[in-house]
Amino acid sequence: MSGIDNLIYMSSTSDDTGQSTTTLTFMPGTNPDIAQVQVQNKLQLAVPLLPAQVQQAGVRVTKSTNAFLMFVGFISTDNSMSKFDIANYVVSHVQDPISRVNGRRQPQRAGDPVRDAHLARLEPS
Repeated sequence: MSGIDNLIYMSSTSDDTGQSTTTLTFMPGTNPDIAQVQVQNKLQLAVPLLPAQVQQAGVRVTKSTNAFLMFVGFISTDNSMSKFDIANYVVSHVQDPISRVNGRRQPQRAGDPVRDAHLARLEPS
């Protein structure tokens, strides 16, 4: 991502469900629309180099801030579902409808190893 205007740093996370998130942080005052276009242009150069499975799943670029709006927890109260079952349920039945709500950032999952909970983190855009 070198050469993007006002980029301060970049960080990445991934989880055991195969989801990966890369966050780019820009200097205050950076126009988010221009930054998004620059990131999308750089990303398009890298997509052909990604594994076919990643290309098929798709890569998204979204604008966001770090202000939390809501946390939602999902648990299996009778222990009939593993953390993978819960994650699959969240992706299949919750994540897509939430991602279509205007004015919010892409939902993110985080695991709680004690309760096998998965949280959908919603943030305003």
